Amino acid sequence: MSKLLLLGDEAIAQAFIDAGGSAINSYPGTPSTQITEYVIKSKEAAQQGIRANWCANEKTALEASIGVAYAGKRAMTCMKHVGLNVCGDPFMNAAIIGTKGVIIVVADDPSMFSSQDEQDSRFYGHWAMIPMLEPSNQQEAYDMVFYGYELSEKMGTPILMRIPTRLAHSRAGVERRQPLPQNPISYPTDPKSFVLLPVNAKRLYRDLIDKQPKFEESSETSGYNQYIPGTDKSRGIVTTGIAYNYLLENFPGGKCPYPVVKITQYPLPTAMLSKLYDECDEILVLEDGQPFVEEQIKGCLGKGKPVHGRLDEVIRRDGELNAEKVAKALGMAVANGPAVPEVVTNRPPALCQGCPHIDSYEALIDVMKKYEHGRVFGDIGCYTLGFNMGAINTTVCMGASITMAKGAAEMGIFPSVAVIGDGTFGHSGMTGLLDCINEKANVVVMILDNDITAMTGGQPSSANMKLFNICKGLGVDPDHIRHVVPLKKNYDEFVKILEEEIAYDGVSVIIPQRVCIVENKKRVAAKNK
Repeated sequence: MSKLLLLGDEAIAQAFIDAGGSAINSYPGTPSTQITEYVIKSKEAAQQGIRANWCANEKTALEASIGVAYAGKRAMTCMKHVGLNVCGDPFMNAAIIGTKGVIIVVADDPSMFSSQDEQDSRFYGHWAMIPMLEPSNQQEAYDMVFYGYELSEKMGTPILMRIPTRLAHSRAGVERRQPLPQNPISYPTDPKSFVLLPVNAKRLYRDLIDKQPKFEESSETSGYNQYIPGTDKSRGIVTTGIAYNYLLENFPGGKCPYPVVKITQYPLPTAMLSKLYDECDEILVLEDGQPFVEEQIKGCLGKGKPVHGRLDEVIRRDGELNAEKVAKALGMAVANGPAVPEVVTNRPPALCQGCPHIDSYEALIDVMKKYEHGRVFGDIGCYTLGFNMGAINTTVCMGASITMAKGAAEMGIFPSVAVIGDGTFGHSGMTGLLDCINEKANVVVMILDNDITAMTGGQPSSANMKLFNICKGLGVDPDHIRHVVPLKKNYDEFVKILEEEIAYDGVSVIIPQRVCIVENKKRVAAKNK
């Protein structure tokens, strides 16, 4: 087969197509977005009738993939690490019902390049008691999709695949395999397995517990976990995923003198780890993320030998792992590059020139100057950059703007204004607005509709252009659902609408509606072709 130069994300996507995948259901989130985008744009996928969908949120995406699995087909759902919180309910229950043929790809973001936290998704997989795969390079990422589906269907379990930002967004040559056909439609052999009534759930949970020895045996024998001998037993090294590459970068020819256990499949290969622990004087754990493996080693192998890593901050607990940090942990000299010249200053990210959010925020800033104790509650999206304009006071998680504004309003903060985008509103804002309506909260909700999910690269928005009807259907008084086109020429109108709705004692929705400036340029260019 051909060899392709692919991002880690793209390697996973191509493997999904080649491994007989039938449907990929996802919600965009950096650094996972390119997986589903690749499948959406693939002519091969289209020719094979593969469904590739952007869903309203991660929960609906995973539930759709569980439905695909119910039909006996192979499915994939992709998200960033915080998205796993959103689909935690179906994720945990997919493990209990023994879902076959589903791979959940979660892209973690150590160092928070585009995220709110450094959450490590391996804790979720461990909690759900399902096998996890953590490739160390792009070729392994590709191959592990094939293996993951085989393991899933053999063991009767969903598979979690975890990749960090650096693997997701770096390129390497990937050798393709012979493509597989899609599975035919089939139905669960146990018709009760998808019915989590307590009487079934108790039995299925016991079945999941009983599968654990087989999961552990697979980790020891699959070949993805390796014990690599070394001559210097003063230290044993445990690496996980991409950390293996950072270790080898510090040794000429990649020849590490220390014994190494390379982990790319979970549960942990305890026999390999026990051998390493018994042979070496101390252990160094290298993992890109939180001290997931280190904590377990200290728990199950702690017999007095030192175990170093992120817990004792031999490697700083926060931040992305790299070759320099590994060298420092090994006591090796670290070459420092030239200092950054003083003339170079930090440039914070900003909204694009001509962005409709700028006009919305300028009007909001001017109106809020009149209210010393008023607050604006922000959300996740491009409009978060309004913080640098002094326009918003908070950003916590998807959808939190509306519910935080409600809580603050009930405590007496006036005015309480929520700012949320059309995509985020469709993701997790509608339920918050329903709470506001039910409790007759005195809030103003601004839904910034730029007709696209702009922050993650321009995916379709699930709620755009339907916002008036959605808000009306939820129960907002139509007289207090206001539209405005955010442009300089409409500034006075915008200010007037804001002042009127702040004065209204109840739930107001203001919808500034203008297409994202970047997306608009694309559309104009497409029309002129």
